[in-house]
Amino acid sequence: MTSRRTAASVVTATAVLALSGLAVSPAVAHGSMTDPVSRVSACYAEGPESPKSAACKAAVAASGAQAFYDWNAVNIANAAGKHRDLIPDGKLCSAGNDKYRGLDLARADWPSSTLASGKHTFRYKGTAPHRGSFELYVTKDGYDPSKPLKWSDLEEKPFATVTDPRMESGDYVFDGTVPNKSGRHLIYSIWQRSDSPEAFYTCSDVVFGKDNGGAPAPTATAPTDEEFEDGEDKSSVEHGGHGDDHAGTGAKETAAAPATSAPAAPETPAPAEATESATSESAAPNEPAAAGSGELLAETGGDATTPYLAMGGAAVLAVGAAVLFGATRRRAARR
Repeated sequence: MTSRRTAASVVTATAVLALSGLAVSPAVAHGSMTDPVSRVSACYAEGPESPKSAACKAAVAASGAQAFYDWNAVNIANAAGKHRDLIPDGKLCSAGNDKYRGLDLARADWPSSTLASGKHTFRYKGTAPHRGSFELYVTKDGYDPSKPLKWSDLEEKPFATVTDPRMESGDYVFDGTVPNKSGRHLIYSIWQRSDSPEAFYTCSDVVFGKDNGGAPAPTATAPTDEEFEDGEDKSSVEHGGHGDDHAGTGAKETAAAPATSAPAAPETPAPAEATESATSESAAPNEPAAAGSGELLAETGGDATTPYLAMGGAAVLAVGAAVLFGATRRRAARR
């Protein structure tokens, strides 16, 4: 009887580990450029319900206010570096996500940031920080903001690239050397996570010197921390899960649903080894450095294959437990 109870306890503990492994998935990261201010950040700062600029009014009319409360989710969950293959011309600012179609409006009066050639410190609000790389592109000379943005409008190579930049007060902060430009241009950013295939995209309208697009556009203003916090209860974006399709479609993202609890084990507790293993498995493996620490983010130790490896390991544990339990029952029956 004792051997049966011990085996059942081992099976229960192993099953818990297996089911925990099946629920493993990379946490969704979110964010947007705030220096220079991205289109979605500028319109969020103006107020999704009553934007002030003509461009933001048109964007909200096209996308709805919810898209701007979800300012930090302009992404493709399964990008895996294939940005040009997945995002069609004319839809770069929305990342091909219809929810954010208002960001693709071709017009020369988007709120803009003043930018100068040379060294610049960029800031990117990261509401769910993770390891990854940033690439920043600028539009070519002769860029026409009144036409839909195409990949061919961007310089062939990024003018700034950085991997795992430091965080300060909730922002990724990194330096880049901006090429010599004049007039109205656009900075396009790609944030590709290294612990997941997910990537994020932003369009920031900038002016070098004087605006060559006619009447000057309004100045873009980044949201304050208070404005970010005030809009959290209206956001439909959560950081608890990761889907296969474009995130931020208006429905809240949730973590994988936990499996139904296994029946309670008999009185004999699970072996210490199993308990210790369960504890170590449940610890967060990739907690980022605290905001404002100035340190690089902690190593996640994962990549796009991590959840599949976890599921494979869980399956092996479950099968092994079943074999062990079966063998124990047969020995007990022979007695």
